[in-house]
Amino acid sequence: MEFFKYHSLGNDYILLDALQAPLRLSPADIQMLCHRHLGIGGDGIIVIEPSERAMCRMINFNPDASQADVSGNGLRCLAKHLFDSGIQAEEEMLVDTPSGVKKLKIHTTLGKVSTVEVYMGSPDFRRSSIPMQGEGEEAVEISVAAAGKTVSATCLSIGNPHCVLFLDNLEDALVRELGPAIENHPLFPLRVNVEFVQVIDVSEMRLRSWERGAGETMASATGAAAAVAAALRTRRCKRKIHVQLPGGLMEVEVAPDGNIVTRGPARRVFRGELDEDWRERSRIIVA
Repeated sequence: MEFFKYHSLGNDYILLDALQAPLRLSPADIQMLCHRHLGIGGDGIIVIEPSERAMCRMINFNPDASQADVSGNGLRCLAKHLFDSGIQAEEEMLVDTPSGVKKLKIHTTLGKVSTVEVYMGSPDFRRSSIPMQGEGEEAVEISVAAAGKTVSATCLSIGNPHCVLFLDNLEDALVRELGPAIENHPLFPLRVNVEFVQVIDVSEMRLRSWERGAGETMASATGAAAAVAAALRTRRCKRKIHVQLPGGLMEVEVAPDGNIVTRGPARRVFRGELDEDWRERSRIIVA
């Protein structure tokens, strides 16, 4: 079976094309393929399927085999694959996701995709949209106790759930401790993505993302969108801001109507073919 490896700012995905024939992956298959020693290695798997309401449908699996609602960086990788391989000829496309149809706009250099704009939609701060336990309709600048610490958090959905923490520094120990503790906090029955944000000024911030089902990644587009939405809501930034991620720079812009656009690159790393016995090896128990 042929596969492709892509990344956007270091957020890497295994891409599998199921446009012509259906593909079924077991949890063991997903865990093995994403394993960086036993398989290909990646922050997730993207499966491209046919769609009746868009150019295609994107299914995104996390390394723990759970299904992600949407991935902005995954959409960038998908767009580059479709355009550069000639499957998609237009520089604008609609992609169906579990969080709804997303609009993408492609920018090319010498006929190849260089950057992709992803229209993420509007943030939803209601607890019910996250979902999140607790009193009050929203959870903006509330106290959350986890890993022996109490932090101020702003929580929202941008097609998937996020808990945003504004901090003075982004220490490794803090991310490693609070990331899994908040991801699995009883407040979030379906778990949550955790965004660690240091605001540099009104036009720039630093971000480290702890993603549910994946751990810390080098970049997260939905995380960047959520961080900027939370910063704008709490009057920490302008509508257009540069987000410094471990994997590079992403631009995020919030339109007056609340819709968020993320802009970033996409790169193909390699293509390959799985051995015929790859499913046999997926039976190995991966921790």
